[in-house]
Amino acid sequence: MEGVFTFLGEILGHGEAMIVAHLLLVFAIIMMIANMATKSFRAVPTGAQNVMEAYLGGVVAMGKDVIGEEMARRYLPLVAAVGMFIFVSNVIGIIPGFESPTSNINITLPLALMVFFYYNYEGIKQNGVVTYFAHFMGPVKFLAPLMFPIEIVSHISRIISLSFRLFGNIKGDDLFLWVLLMLVPFIAPLPAYLLLTFSALLQTFVFMILIYVYLAGALAIEDDH
Repeated sequence: MEGVFTFLGEILGHGEAMIVAHLLLVFAIIMMIANMATKSFRAVPTGAQNVMEAYLGGVVAMGKDVIGEEMARRYLPLVAAVGMFIFVSNVIGIIPGFESPTSNINITLPLALMVFFYYNYEGIKQNGVVTYFAHFMGPVKFLAPLMFPIEIVSHISRIISLSFRLFGNIKGDDLFLWVLLMLVPFIAPLPAYLLLTFSALLQTFVFMILIYVYLAGALAIEDDH
């Protein structure tokens, strides 16, 4: 948010350099968490390893009902990595003096494009080009000329849906916190922080589950019809 105080913004200015700096900060936090979780593996996990294993188990359980356990584990690295990035990006914006990278459309749009191209690539790889695009025409042949452009527009709209949903919600949360801290800077109410943390978690969950949903739709074409 241009003009809003951030520690990195005071040093680098409120422009692209500040966004890159916050991205590097998110990367550093994720690498620190990963290092703590993998520093000393134990049969009975404790501390950071326990938290990370619980997280990865939750990601698999999330995708199990959508795409099946085998496929959920296959795409675990993608979904877990994206989820970790989005959650950390969302949460640092709750800390006064920092800004969420996900409150910038230039971050959420590439994330959405990555998901879009990846699930289409996996669908083509699994089913072949002809079969994959043939299912866009629907089961009724005489409706194919109508269904195909509708399906294409529907799939492209997912880019807008993924990127703008995340961007809009986190941007709104950041603005809400900014206004709140302007009104009550010394008695920032804890319920607001809890609400923003829940929102950060919810937006992460929505993005992750949609990756599994889109992958399921691209891979399970025969089940679709």
